[in-house]
Amino acid sequence: MKTIILLQYYYDSTSRMMAQLSMMLIGTGCLLVVGVIITALWKTFQKAGEPGWAAIVPIYNTLTLLRIVEKPWWWLFLLLTPYVNIVFGVWILNLLGKRFGKSEGFALGLLVLPFIFYPKLAWGDATFRAKPA
Repeated sequence: MKTIILLQYYYDSTSRMMAQLSMMLIGTGCLLVVGVIITALWKTFQKAGEPGWAAIVPIYNTLTLLRIVEKPWWWLFLLLTPYVNIVFGVWILNLLGKRFGKSEGFALGLLVLPFIFYPKLAWGDATFRAKPA
């Protein structure tokens, strides 16, 4: 009887440890992805002639992004409006890609796979253009 209880305790503690380990790995991976995106956004801001530290200040980074794509500051309110923010967010990503000479497909990549396309924008051969092509 004691052996069954001991085996069950071993099984429960092992599965609990595996669950905790997997949660830690998922959390670490998410933090790593966010760190890569923030670092790439920092470099992208610097390429556009804006201060890089603006990428880590919550509201100011959106205002800086709006300044890069040459849209008015009040678009921030549109980005805070439900459902409207989706349309304007995609529009801003498209304009950001065009400022760096990229296509609409690249803007889709910024939307769907930002952890891949923001670093390509930041450390790739893309150069900032004052007016889109």
